[in-house]
Amino acid sequence: MRTFWGLMRAYWFSDRWREAWALTVVLALIIALSSKADVSFTVLAGELAASIAFFHDAANTTPLESVLTNAGLLVLLVVFKDMGIIGACKFVSATLHRKWRAWLNARFNAALLDTNHTHYHAQNGSPDAPAPDNIDQRLQESIKDMAGGAIGLAQGVFGVFTSLYFVGGALLANSVEVKGLDALGSYGSAVLALLAVAIYVPVNTWIAIKLGGMLEWLNVRMQKAEGTYRSELITLLRRSFHVSASQGEDVQKTIHGRLYLDIDTTWSKLNIVNTLYAGFESVYNFVGAKVVAYGPGLVPFIHNGVDLKGYITGSEQVNALISKCSWFIHVMPSLATLRANSQRVIELAHAIENVQQPQEFYSQTGRSDFHYASQNPVFGLTIQKLELAHQGEDATPFLSAANLRFRRGEWAFLKGESGCGKTSLIKAINGLWPYGRGTIVFPDGVRSFYAAQEVKLQLVSLKQLVCLPGSEDDYGDAQVAAALHKAGLGDFIEHMADESREGKIWDQLLSGGQKQKLVVARIVLQQPGLLFLDEATGALDPDGKIAFHQAIKDNCPDVTVISIMHEAVAPRSASGEEFYHSVVAIADGVATKRPLVPNLPRELTTILTQPRPVEDKWMRFSRRLKQK
Repeated sequence: MRTFWGLMRAYWFSDRWREAWALTVVLALIIALSSKADVSFTVLAGELAASIAFFHDAANTTPLESVLTNAGLLVLLVVFKDMGIIGACKFVSATLHRKWRAWLNARFNAALLDTNHTHYHAQNGSPDAPAPDNIDQRLQESIKDMAGGAIGLAQGVFGVFTSLYFVGGALLANSVEVKGLDALGSYGSAVLALLAVAIYVPVNTWIAIKLGGMLEWLNVRMQKAEGTYRSELITLLRRSFHVSASQGEDVQKTIHGRLYLDIDTTWSKLNIVNTLYAGFESVYNFVGAKVVAYGPGLVPFIHNGVDLKGYITGSEQVNALISKCSWFIHVMPSLATLRANSQRVIELAHAIENVQQPQEFYSQTGRSDFHYASQNPVFGLTIQKLELAHQGEDATPFLSAANLRFRRGEWAFLKGESGCGKTSLIKAINGLWPYGRGTIVFPDGVRSFYAAQEVKLQLVSLKQLVCLPGSEDDYGDAQVAAALHKAGLGDFIEHMADESREGKIWDQLLSGGQKQKLVVARIVLQQPGLLFLDEATGALDPDGKIAFHQAIKDNCPDVTVISIMHEAVAPRSASGEEFYHSVVAIADGVATKRPLVPNLPRELTTILTQPRPVEDKWMRFSRRLKQK
């Protein structure tokens, strides 16, 4: 689906091809029936015009009956066509639109939310393949509008062919000789009418295409501007408390004003072009319906080649033909929107396919040479010759680790100054850091769990939130209830089946500390063998942090833990026992691992685990001991 036509035909050659083709065939038959009805309409219109014109003719013995009969038949045909045929056409096309959009949406969701973490990697672009903006808008509005526009385009194209077949056939059947075009014989009036259509419609279609190109460009700009503004509003709602606490409303208003100015400027230009197009279309419709449609038939009518009925019928047939063939002109603004939407969907498809091999993708803009393997669980987790860098072929590594080994059941405390690369190290271990090199060997068959500092809860039941990343069907209610109780969230057990409480979703209802306790419930329930805690206790008080660690220690005896915390010293249990066995210190861009010295005063433990030389601190500590 990386090209326009590939995107257009994918649904019809997918596993849903029977559904797609069945709806398409039904829609084509209805369109053909509509074109056939156009021929009947033109004949009845001619009959009605003739009955009115000869109302006072002496030979007309039933003038009123003739007019009423023809008018009644014409009205019945219009009702049948507009309410029956056109109504059925809209229903079937809307159904096809709904089915196609659902299929496309499922495909893109499956592609973005795969085990490759494509949704994460797709947001990291390169000079040759920039990251797509406003993915949410592309998945919703662009796919929806593109599918609807494409179906409308196909209907119009097929309608042109069916109109040429039925209406054009009727013109040929009723054609007469035209004075001055004797060489054409009885096809003279039909050729004259078709020639008028062939000149008038293409010339104006060319004008419409030029205006449509401007509309397409402006539509793309409008979608980007709207999407960016909406994303900022969504972000504001997520950080509403922080804006309030920092009294940042004035700055936020300035941001909104700047973003909306782009919308307003683009909208103004779009309105100008739309106005020009509306005026052009109005003039085109009038000239086509009143001049071009009735002009060709006037020549044989003047020379008595056709009577009034034949003249009206033929002119209405030309008008119907112009109307069908002018479909591109009538919907050019919609086609411009279709092209704009398809462009944005194709860009997203490109971004998804570009990151199917993340390391190859990142290698285009820097060094990305990570190797992931597995080994016997007895040997735990091993990291060898790891170097992390930023984008750029010649980027200097900001963090290196020659050899780090974490045995099964070991708890390691990762520490260092802010910005030294602690979180980057954990991301790299989990395959979420783009640039660098090294080898990471996981214990075979061991489930890992990554708990970040900021917890965002999805709109699902509380039970499902605890069962993530698994399904709520994987665990019984009693298991989940026990996990909530052990994590200190026992008060919420009776609400496990609810997606909200007191009118608020769980992401709004739970505090930062409660969300981190929810993470404990997940860990206790799922029993991972490898646990990464990326400042996962930042919202808890000292007692809460101890309870957090104690719950994991009591319920996951063999888990290997690698943890980042703000504290200079790893927490101990309430009885004074160490939770952690080792410290990974990052200093001057190098990560080194050393054992955590047990059973020493906390101040001495702090000194021994500092990442920098500590001789001066040791001397100060010795002097304080002597003074005591």
